[in-house]
Amino acid sequence: MKRGKVWLAVAGLVIDETGKWLVVKKKYSGLKGMWSLPAGFVNAGETVDEAVIREVKEETGIHTTIKGIIGVRSGVIQYDISDNMMIFLLENKKTSSIKIEEAELWDVKWMSPHELLKDDKTSVMVHEMIKRMGSHHTLNGIEGINPGDQFAYTRYRLFL
Repeated sequence: MKRGKVWLAVAGLVIDETGKWLVVKKKYSGLKGMWSLPAGFVNAGETVDEAVIREVKEETGIHTTIKGIIGVRSGVIQYDISDNMMIFLLENKKTSSIKIEEAELWDVKWMSPHELLKDDKTSVMVHEMIKRMGSHHTLNGIEGINPGDQFAYTRYRLFL
């Protein structure tokens, strides 16, 4: 699908009853081999909340419902492409078990925030989310974060 120069993606944070986070390890992109949230692009004719429910189900097999928006990530790649992501908190409907989308992912797992912080294969965004969860109710912009030179962002902001 042609995305043009303004991208809109979604990511879903699903936390189980024990506090573990549903994370995926992608086979491609700047997050290749890293633990990150299930995520993907919003398709034409789709709302952001529909997109995040679809992406989480496609990647992990888990059926979810929306609890709310917990963050926005926005960056500009190589002074040209506007790359934007809405981050949702989702609730597991508990009607399904993990089913890995093997074309896109190496692994899907429930991991505790502690395990994720100790794992050097956890994405920068997930680290920042764990550090800030529960400390506020507003979406605050955070600057000065580099998610990795492989992304070639010329400007990067994370709102959590």
